[in-house]
Amino acid sequence: MIVVTGTWRSGTSLWMQVLHAAGLPVIGDRFPERFAALRAANPAGFWESRLRWGVFHATNPDRETGIYLHPADTQRHAVKVFIPGLIRTDRAYLDRVIATVRPWREYVASRARMHAIEADARRASSSQRGKPRLERHELRPPAELEWWNQMYQLIQDIVMRRYPVHLVTYARLLDAPEDELAAVLKWIGEGELAAAVAVVRPELQSQYLPDLSPEHVDADAVAVFDDLYHAIHVDRALSPALIDRMNALAPRLAREFPPSPEPPHGDPTRY
Repeated sequence: MIVVTGTWRSGTSLWMQVLHAAGLPVIGDRFPERFAALRAANPAGFWESRLRWGVFHATNPDRETGIYLHPADTQRHAVKVFIPGLIRTDRAYLDRVIATVRPWREYVASRARMHAIEADARRASSSQRGKPRLERHELRPPAELEWWNQMYQLIQDIVMRRYPVHLVTYARLLDAPEDELAAVLKWIGEGELAAAVAVVRPELQSQYLPDLSPEHVDADAVAVFDDLYHAIHVDRALSPALIDRMNALAPRLAREFPPSPEPPHGDPTRY
């Protein structure tokens, strides 16, 4: 599979739109039924499926249809799988991985916007049923920590399982779509470049490096966050020194913010 991954609100939907326009077969729906209230956050479509939580025994075969996706039959298929799902995806399905990244500040702002849209929709739904609902994001860690946890897990997974991966920032795709897409489609081995480039519309970006101060981490942690993003955006490589700093930071943040006994991000058996 050609797996598009990243944190939430990192540009995964745009990459799915690009690959679909380029002519690759895509797994997922542009606007899944349950995403109707979220169209304002992504008017060009999401292209998501149950597989966003991973391609493994709980999602493949599909529990409703019984359809099994065989690795040999899906090498050309593009599918969105968020980082927690990527980590539990069977290695046999990771033919190519496109990992898109946004700065943690943009992630914090964009996640807050998405939660506001979701909250409005849930309040409207609750008023119709007469029953209040707990917001999902109330069970999640602070946004900057969520960004860090997933990015660190992504780098760990790439290093350990050594699948083919293309790390790219959302900003690079918007700034130079023809160059970025030409490189990716050549790496994949197929795809119509002109049609893919036409999908990239920078005017749809809603967050531009907001001036945010972290609420839950100190300056040393923020420096690592920023240097990690810079390394991907500018250098396209992580130095041994940066990896050492990341490895030192991870256990410290885990001690200061121990995992809560919360459910995983999404139930892979339902959609």
